Amino acid sequence: MAISHFTDLLEEARRQPEPQRLLLVLTRAELPDQPSEAQRARFESGEGGVLTPVLCVDKTPDELGDMAALVAEAAETGIAWDIAFVAALDDPGREADVEPQLQRMVESLKMGNIDRFLAFDRQGEVVSFQ
Repeated sequence: MAISHFTDLLEEARRQPEPQRLLLVLTRAELPDQPSEAQRARFESGEGGVLTPVLCVDKTPDELGDMAALVAEAAETGIAWDIAFVAALDDPGREADVEPQLQRMVESLKMGNIDRFLAFDRQGEVVSFQ
């Protein structure tokens, strides 16, 4: 199944033979340290910048109704975000087994390794990067 919306991801995760755990890292677009004038101009026009992880959480597909529910839950923290990166894994059943996976995902994103994850905007649409 091609995933083009957050709802597609939830449906696919629910169809898996093993219960799934979704790892979510919410990121905010920011200017890089010491940006050039070109970088600053691109960022101000809505392009470029760096994506900095600001929140992370793991949820079962049933704990997430849709992207609007995720946006509302994240809003309660008061932390602004732009792009959600998501990975899925078979639910190990213990939170202690999930936390290291979530931290590895955060570290991978900090290093700019985004290819292994699905990315969604706040409306739940898939985002692709070039």
